[in-house]
Amino acid sequence: MPEVIFNGPAGRIEGRYHPSKTKGAPIAIVLHPHPQFGGTMNNQIVYALYYGFVERGFSALRFNFRGVGRSQGVFDHGQGELSDAAAALDWAQAVNPEARACWIAGISFGAWIGMQLLMRRPEIEGFISVAAPANRFDFSFLAPCPSSGLFVHGSQDRVAPIKDVMSVIEKVKTQKGIQIEHATVDGANHFFENKVEDLMGVVGTYLDKRLGPKEG
Repeated sequence: MPEVIFNGPAGRIEGRYHPSKTKGAPIAIVLHPHPQFGGTMNNQIVYALYYGFVERGFSALRFNFRGVGRSQGVFDHGQGELSDAAAALDWAQAVNPEARACWIAGISFGAWIGMQLLMRRPEIEGFISVAAPANRFDFSFLAPCPSSGLFVHGSQDRVAPIKDVMSVIEKVKTQKGIQIEHATVDGANHFFENKVEDLMGVVGTYLDKRLGPKEG
């Protein structure tokens, strides 16, 4: 799991990158929760999603947004972080010029950033949004949502209640040819404490359906 440093709009960005052994393998970028509330690329859900993609043969990248860990810059309320995510995708594509497809996964604040990146980059063909904070951030830009994907939330999420996420999903669900799915992890809070395994079971089932079962 090599450590990588690449250039972002606010300076150096620190990441972890796991290249696939398969030429032309798809890319996965995983975005961490809110930097001002302890979110980093070492968050347990980020870590689990990252390895979930690695096990399916993706070239996977997770990284720290500006001002987190060894990434330079300061928190920028989403605008700068979106630029960081775009720079991360650019870097991953530069080292994987054969890659034809990309997936984006994000947790909480990272889900909000990931969905914005999705709107800007047509090569992103799938997404996983975990605990999307639709009550705190505006998701109305998803009109129409250009790629199919999965929203997952915990039934006991008090930080980003399900009802707010569901209202977003209902608005974008009807786009032609695009399937937005949602799943609930029973008993899970916003941080999926003691429920990460359950979360990954849900995500794994969805990825199996989209990509076929993982090998081995």
